[in-house]
Amino acid sequence: MPRHPTADAGFAVYVHWPFCLAKCPYCDFNSHVRHQPPDQARYIAAFRREIAQRAELAPGRTVSSIFFGGGTPSLMEGATVGAILDAIGEHWAVASDCEVSLEANPTSVEAGRFRDFRAAGVNRVSLGVQALNDADLKALGRMHSAQEALAAVAIARRYFERYSFDLIYARSPSQTPALWQAELELAISHAAEHLSLYQLTIEPGTAFEQLYKAGKLAIPDPDAGAALYELTQEITAKHGLPVYEISNHARPGAECRHNLVYWHYGEYAGIGPGAHGRLVTADGRYAQSTEKRPETWLERIEAGGNALVEHEKLSAEAQGDEYLLMGLRLVEGIDLDVFEGLAGRKLNGNRMGSLIAEGFLARKANGRLAATPEGALLLDALVADLAA
Repeated sequence: MPRHPTADAGFAVYVHWPFCLAKCPYCDFNSHVRHQPPDQARYIAAFRREIAQRAELAPGRTVSSIFFGGGTPSLMEGATVGAILDAIGEHWAVASDCEVSLEANPTSVEAGRFRDFRAAGVNRVSLGVQALNDADLKALGRMHSAQEALAAVAIARRYFERYSFDLIYARSPSQTPALWQAELELAISHAAEHLSLYQLTIEPGTAFEQLYKAGKLAIPDPDAGAALYELTQEITAKHGLPVYEISNHARPGAECRHNLVYWHYGEYAGIGPGAHGRLVTADGRYAQSTEKRPETWLERIEAGGNALVEHEKLSAEAQGDEYLLMGLRLVEGIDLDVFEGLAGRKLNGNRMGSLIAEGFLARKANGRLAATPEGALLLDALVADLAA
């Protein structure tokens, strides 16, 4: 089959563990709270069957990264993680330097559990810290304290050379630039190579949306949020963790390889309830997603080995649009030749020129097209304008 324009971006496997101890009020991810712990042996068998089905659609790949996301994957047993990694290795080649990441919450971090994950093959962890003061952690619905969060980071440092953690900022109008700077510099002092720093957004269907609509929750106005974003770029760059994607900062060479597969528009298999994937077959690139409800997903896999609710061939136009949306998140920007190979057309030169003149886009010395810091704040509108 013809070589896909983004074939060099890698092949990743995303594994979704949908269970949490509690639902955070800002979270719109596919996560579920259950009073009885899930039967992990039963889920292992289902993951194995789904991995086999994906490998039939995308045979002969070499896996460059694996990511256990959720939910709270750190609630899995080390043996469950190991069994899933074994299944991936049975159906695809796995690169010798494959990045194997696992998301963890500070409340579920124990030295023994991290030791088990390391023994199973995990070589990178990402911790959902979210804030480093107890009042804001409580307001965010988190179940850990700032002290517990930093203790979890210390445990991660003990077992993994590569680790990252998340913080949310622009959490309330009372979060001043000085307060955020102090918190961010404390975080950087505990970070090895990578931080993910997100502005709080009110997502549809969340508890925070209900509170916001009822006037019981206030967030900073857009100008205040933009000022905190700009301060974030300054501080992280000063400390050697520059931004490489809108919300992600790393020491050069320490970027999250798994997420780079997404942003470079590579191929990835989505495994587990509610997982999304993009696979390239002989007749084109397909968007996939699975049944979201864990028990229904499990029953469908057990009954027929397939829980896909979407398997849609993407048009050239859709592929071009997705490449813009993903690639312009990166500071490095997009390759215009790759866009043309995907979309079957060039970008509109006049529209691109106008956005460059207005300061929202820039051409790099290597010819790539990138969003400026001003453009990054308006990325959705920028992509819509550029794709039109």
